[in-house]
Amino acid sequence: MYKNLIFLILISSFSVAFSQDKKIQISTINNITFDADQFSGIDSFGFSYLTKNNRFIKTNGKDAYEYKNISLGKITKVDIENPLKVVLFYEDFNTVILLDNQFNETNRINFSKNTAPILASGIGIASQNQLWIYNTLNQQIGLYNYLKDEYKTVSTPLLGNIKYYQSNFNVFYWIDEKNNWFSCDIFGKVVALGKIPDFDDLTILNNHQYIFKKANLLFFKDISKQEIGNPFQIEISEKTFGNFYYKDQILSIFTFGGITNYKIIIP
Repeated sequence: MYKNLIFLILISSFSVAFSQDKKIQISTINNITFDADQFSGIDSFGFSYLTKNNRFIKTNGKDAYEYKNISLGKITKVDIENPLKVVLFYEDFNTVILLDNQFNETNRINFSKNTAPILASGIGIASQNQLWIYNTLNQQIGLYNYLKDEYKTVSTPLLGNIKYYQSNFNVFYWIDEKNNWFSCDIFGKVVALGKIPDFDDLTILNNHQYIFKKANLLFFKDISKQEIGNPFQIEISEKTFGNFYYKDQILSIFTFGGITNYKIIIP
């Protein structure tokens, strides 16, 4: 019995330690106050990107730039992967606007006028003067060269509908309605990456790490290290919040009063 008691104590101690290891501690960098409906992120130059009453705004607290286009309706998607070539997607009008770093309109692309039939429901910046496009008409991912006005399909038809998507210069990620996670590179290679837990918001870091929000809690998951077990919880002070943004070990939490920037070390 004494041996059993010692064994239970050891198991209990291990469980507590493991539970403590499953949380990620973060430290506050600063708080930035602003009035916005949506927050799209922060670039490497320290500018925050906001939407207020369908006005798209870029500000660092001193300088501010604004873009508004009433004729195209609501902004559906913002891509700030390249701060020198910001992408705005107006899905209702099948149109993309490209802005330079001072928010001058450099390109306006209406895919309804394209030679190849395109009905875009997913857009992102890609490498070599291209845009990622998920074309609803054929349920395929393609690349559009906005300087040459050329479009090519790169993937086979996708199975199921896209629930969430995200992209960078070289990869288009998506989650289907069953929470299956996939990637497609610029050569059209599609890879099944795994299954994502149910989420309210999500940011993909790479092909094996992601941060997700569920019920006003934040979690980190690395499928290469955590095939079995629960994700790490990220301890933030906000009890309720809108969305979040992660870049270069900075985690930004958006509330309707502004953002709090945290320093976070991904395990």
